[in-house]
Amino acid sequence: MELDTNIKEIVDRALNGKEITVPEIKELFTVPAVSEESYFIQYASRKMSEVTLEGKAEVHAQVGINVGPCPKNCQFCSFAATNRVFKHFKVLTPEEIIKRCQRFEQDGANAIYLMATANFKFEEFINIAKQVKPALKPETVFIANVGDFDEAGALALKEAGFTGVYHAIRLGEGTVTDIDPKERLKTVRAAKKAGLLVGTCVEPVGPEHALEELVEKTRLAREMAPVFGGAARRISIPGTELAKKGMVSEAGMAHILAVVRLAMGYRVPGNCTHEPNGIGAMAGASLLWAENGSNPRDTDEKTETNRGYSVKKCREILSEAGWDILDGPSQIFKPQCR
Repeated sequence: MELDTNIKEIVDRALNGKEITVPEIKELFTVPAVSEESYFIQYASRKMSEVTLEGKAEVHAQVGINVGPCPKNCQFCSFAATNRVFKHFKVLTPEEIIKRCQRFEQDGANAIYLMATANFKFEEFINIAKQVKPALKPETVFIANVGDFDEAGALALKEAGFTGVYHAIRLGEGTVTDIDPKERLKTVRAAKKAGLLVGTCVEPVGPEHALEELVEKTRLAREMAPVFGGAARRISIPGTELAKKGMVSEAGMAHILAVVRLAMGYRVPGNCTHEPNGIGAMAGASLLWAENGSNPRDTDEKTETNRGYSVKKCREILSEAGWDILDGPSQIFKPQCR
């Protein structure tokens, strides 16, 4: 059996440094996940990821600092007030957050993220960050994962010691969330104007998403010129409407993240998948996350006892997939990568 000629030509153009077009991205997405063409796409994704990071994968670590019902009502999120998972608002103390971050440092995480729910008071987040940052090693890469903010907020994040932010225009944004996609894009622009590096992802992917939306969100992610792209699947929150729709398989996600990798091209250093899995790492995911504290895909406020992965486990997954793992501060979030 021979590879589809058109698929091979598209992949070859991507590997040769050419930006593939939106119709070509769409064509790659239509390839069955279990097929010779898909494995060819995944192999190309892996080679591109190896080139952009000189063969080194990374493990980043996120501390979720609070739980509670969030009025933004993202239906895929355990914090959504309508999902009735967390009924009371709770915030970790700065001392506990520092302890968790330092533990991640000791475990060898290449970057530390602070995550808060979208309704968390921005000023309080900045205040916590200003206490955490001095307690970390000077070289530790510090990343924010928060709700939307304006240009003044972006400057405040920069002044608090953050190198960058994670932000995405999610699948279903404005339909299954009470957040305007335009606000998400404004936040990305504000972050970049302040000199913050931006990581993003095509997420959360579920079987309910049409091909056209996958293509559009991939295009948007590429236009953000992030330091990493990738894809993450929607994890079912028990008892919710979206849970009834099931989940995309890890095999299906491996194909999707590989297409996103080729669409991003060599100018984007990192390629992520979430939650961590070996199939994704084989298919070109060079970035996995460890997590503790809260987690929007978990019903346990201590995700480290349930869905959250440790740094050690993430490193094992990457190693089993044949990756060398970076020791030291993240290279994905180095400005010279851009």
